[in-house]
Amino acid sequence: MKLFSFPAAALEKAIHKRLLTLAPPHREWFAERWQQKPYRKAFIERKAMPLVTLVAKGKTWDEATFSEALAEWDAAFYEAETEVLSPLVQGDGLIQLMQKNLPPERAAVLLERLRRRPGDVSAATPVPAPAPAAPND
Repeated sequence: MKLFSFPAAALEKAIHKRLLTLAPPHREWFAERWQQKPYRKAFIERKAMPLVTLVAKGKTWDEATFSEALAEWDAAFYEAETEVLSPLVQGDGLIQLMQKNLPPERAAVLLERLRRRPGDVSAATPVPAPAPAAPND
């Protein structure tokens, strides 16, 4: 999902800054992976940047566009990754001005998406809407 041009270097800097404040077990887990260039690149491109896009554009998109973009974002998060990314939705740090007018419902949906764990198939499969009842003749 390349809908928003946000400087990756600024995002990396914000993630690194957040890494320093993580609780010890999350900090160790994330820092070990963050040092690996392929992980860092994939994390920025597939997890962090789409989140920034959804936050930035989510306040002006209609419900259908937001839902479609959220459905396209097929990512699962480890607990430490959730700890790193959730402040971006909650109004902390780097993109505070972007979060300012984000509707609380959309912020809640994004935070819920961050709780999606690898191997969690229930979160990946949307629940179909109930079929309309047949008219009684």
